[in-house]
Order: sequence, then C-alpha cells, then structure tokens
Amino acid sequence: MISLTQDHIERFSRDGFVTVTNVLDEATVETARSRFEPLFSGKFQTGLYPDEWNWRLGRDRDDLTRQICNGWKSDLVIASIVLRADIGRAAAKLRGWPGARIGQDNVIWKPPGTKPLGFHQDDSYNNWIMPAEMLTCWITLDDTKAHQGTIEYVRGSHRWPVAPPIKQFHAPDDPLSDLYPAAKAAGMEKYEIVPIEIPAGAAVFHHGRTWHGSRDNKGD
Repeated sequence: MISLTQDHIERFSRDGFVTVTNVLDEATVETARSRFEPLFSGKFQTGLYPDEWNWRLGRDRDDLTRQICNGWKSDLVIASIVLRADIGRAAAKLRGWPGARIGQDNVIWKPPGTKPLGFHQDDSYNNWIMPAEMLTCWITLDDTKAHQGTIEYVRGSHRWPVAPPIKQFHAPDDPLSDLYPAAKAAGMEKYEIVPIEIPAGAAVFHHGRTWHGSRDNKGD
C-alpha cells in the first residue's frame, strides 16, 4: 500500500514529480512482466482489445519502443495494478483533489536499442475533460538506469504554461525538440532534466504539466 509522507507532498509540490518505493512486491513485478509478451503478441486475456496497440510482433520495427494504451481492459494482471485504490488516493492527495479516476494506462516496453519517446506534457492531451488536468503514476518493472532510456523529468516544469501536443511522440530524431520552445515561452533559459533511476516495483507520480520523456535505450 502506498503511504505518502509530508516530505513526498512537499517534493511533489516543489519539483512536479516524486518517487515512492515498494509499490509492487517482487512476485507482482514478475507476474506483470510475464504479461508483456502475450499482450504485444495480441493474446488478450479478457478477449477485449486495448484502445491503442502501437507495436505488434512481426509488423513493426524492432527498434521502436512498444506501447499499449488501456491494457487494463485486456489483461487482468495489468488491471489489478492500474486500478488499485491506493494509487487513486495518492493521486488525489498529491493534487489536492477530492478524488480521482482512471483516464488511461500506458503499458511501455523498451528493449535495448529502442528509440526515444518525445518530451511532452500530459495535460496537452486533456482538452476533452473538465477540468483539463491529470496526474500520472509511472511504475517500474525493471531497475531503471539513465543510459537505458528511463523516464526523465524537467524539474519544476509543472509551473510552466500548457503547450500544444508535440509533433512526434514515437522515435523523434530529437526527443527534446518540443521542449526547447516551451522553455523559451516559460522564460526558462536554464532548466534541469532529471533521469529517474529506481528499483523495480517503485513508482514516480508526476503532475500533468511536468515535461517528461525518454531517450534511446543504450543498454545491452
């Protein structure tokens, strides 16, 4: 169960993201990892297709980061994590909301040699809800390292204006290309990009306006 401290809340308010350890135990991590190959092979446990299936075995290039959106509809193990009540409570507490509900999950698989995902703000894609804001909980199923293309955050960028959706999400030549004009518009000549290096089963909560993305996986 996630138990937020005052320090978690203060760091989230200051940085726009905060890490929380021991969100998943080792057995749950292993079970969740075992569901990735069936999912991306189109073996959907519930018989329902996910809302997006952005990499398919035998169809797409091996150097692309794999992504499924709303895998919780297709797989009971993924659903048991994504729909946890304590994640919703933590999201509400960090944002000062009376409650929270699921908007979308992303099942992300990034093998060695795969391409980046463009830096963006999640709130750029929320003009269909009112209020148009969200919070994301990113949960690791592997130990993460900077050179392996872990998620990275621009510290304090949750205080920047909301920018338009980015030009290219999957495999951009420069994953930071949309960040540059956004920083200029926010009056930020200098900013800090923080790669998240945490153990499997840990999580990061980030504000909907926090700029984030990931680079190539240069691991082996």
